[in-house]
Amino acid sequence: MPGTLEPLDLTVQIPYHFRCPISLELMCDPVTVSTGQTYDRSSIESWVATGNTTCPVTRAPLTDFTLIPNHTLRRLIQDWCVANRAFGVERIPTPKQPAEPSLVRSLLNQAASASNPTHSRLSALRRLRGLARDSDKNRSVISSHNVREVLVNLVFSTSQSSDLSHESLAILVLFPLTEFDCVGISSEPERISYLANLLFHSSIEVRVNSAALIENVIAGTRSSDLRLQISNTEIIFEGVIEILKNPLSSPRALKIGIKALFALCLVKQTRHKAVTAGAAETLIDRLADFDKCDAERALATIELLCRIQVGCAAFAAHALTVPLLVKTILKISDRATEYAAGALLALCSASELSQKEAVCAGILTQLLLLVQSDCTDRAKRKAQMLLKLLRDAWPEDSVGNSDDFLCSEVVPF
Repeated sequence: MPGTLEPLDLTVQIPYHFRCPISLELMCDPVTVSTGQTYDRSSIESWVATGNTTCPVTRAPLTDFTLIPNHTLRRLIQDWCVANRAFGVERIPTPKQPAEPSLVRSLLNQAASASNPTHSRLSALRRLRGLARDSDKNRSVISSHNVREVLVNLVFSTSQSSDLSHESLAILVLFPLTEFDCVGISSEPERISYLANLLFHSSIEVRVNSAALIENVIAGTRSSDLRLQISNTEIIFEGVIEILKNPLSSPRALKIGIKALFALCLVKQTRHKAVTAGAAETLIDRLADFDKCDAERALATIELLCRIQVGCAAFAAHALTVPLLVKTILKISDRATEYAAGALLALCSASELSQKEAVCAGILTQLLLLVQSDCTDRAKRKAQMLLKLLRDAWPEDSVGNSDDFLCSEVVPF
């Protein structure tokens, strides 16, 4: 039942036959099984997925697992919702029906056949894309039909319209890749070069989808040699960073951009290429635009790049780096705090100027709070190392140089 109905139990009685026998909640997508009983689709699917082969109500064996939509009951429920709108009941939406396996097979065959006209193949791909976007159930049905192999071939085919490649790419990034798929792409340099070039396409959607596939491939490839080969591809860092720089980038573009950059920066040998491409300035300028998870990735990337000399110098040269990192401590999450402390430790170890900037930004108070918090042990160790490192940079009248601090058990030097 939608959350808005929960407080209505005392004033609105939901008819018994509108409730799912499994969840006892208002059905949003009633379906009938082979025994004639009706359940909410999500509930009966979960029941079957856990290995049950009987009807929950009658305990009779399910002769097949076909779920038939009960449109009549669904319309009655919708009418009841409308009639009780004054009590805060919201009308349940009309559910989209799952994709039929036969339709999926037909669309894939139509898209894969080189003898079909381009417009017909594009139409099939666009319909397939719409189905994939509709629900997890649809993606599961589509995935069971060897869709990745078909789409990979279409994305990297050189004998067809670029529109077919771009549309296939948009569908491919909706599905997780197996390691076999990732190796098949990463082991062919021309395929990675093709994706790198797409990062500069005139369409922002094509650019973002290309970055998404690059991230999926490098994250799903275990071979360190292949990962190095990907991150060593010409203009790949520049293309990913351009997505992050773009002022018109959507939340999805920012999310995929930072995921791709982080995955590329996990390869130690090519981190300097990220710095050369402008990663330091872009990450600091964009840090406030990320949501929680993406901010954590951004801070992790900053810490990774601060582990190399050129990266440390590039971040130190940005006037907002140290103040932003200090401000981040204990503000976003424990993980973000750990990464920010690690980056600050690298910066302050390399530069006395960064030490002074950190002290001026109020790092002393932040670190003292951090070591007494419930943050991770790694974050606390980094904070303790920072406190020891910054001891000589503290003002004479600071807490750090007071007698009380000398007796403190917070940071045992």
